[in-house]
Amino acid sequence: MDSKGKLRKIWNFIWYDDSWLSWILNLIIAFLLVKFIIYPGVGLVLGTEFPIVAVVSSSMEHNSNFDNWWSDNDNFYRSWNITKEEFQDFRFINGFNKGDIMVLANPEEIKKGDVIVYKTNRIQYPIIHRAISTDPIIAKGDNNSREDNEKINKDMIVGKAILRIPLLGWIKIWFTELLNFLGF
Repeated sequence: MDSKGKLRKIWNFIWYDDSWLSWILNLIIAFLLVKFIIYPGVGLVLGTEFPIVAVVSSSMEHNSNFDNWWSDNDNFYRSWNITKEEFQDFRFINGFNKGDIMVLANPEEIKKGDVIVYKTNRIQYPIIHRAISTDPIIAKGDNNSREDNEKINKDMIVGKAILRIPLLGWIKIWFTELLNFLGF
């Protein structure tokens, strides 16, 4: 069989065969495309090495509507000179949930209220919290009772959240939990 025939046979196997082996090969190809082409390409366009992150904690969840959430948190934010009206102008005023996907961009500047993602030596995963101060940079999870323990240097910040995609992050969370369960 010539090389053109072999390529046609491989193409048909990948796209038209309904076997388990073909299905597994499709998953591997999809993973490789996302990992090595799509993810880096989006990162290049958005100017960050972490263009897409899954939210793996509930630290930014609001467990009620905004007005009820604000009445529970009013004193904390006022102590940081953030008013309800100011907070309502922030992006993601209703927080977001564990399992959401956040799309990040390079933060040319950090403003009070921006949702930032930063790395720390304390925790394995990057942290995604709201900046409540910019000089120095201090962040807080909307669902946390107090600000984060550390001041954040600009070199710790990997991105600023610009878009939320609900629930899609559960795929990563479940996959990670499966790998942990299997001992990887």
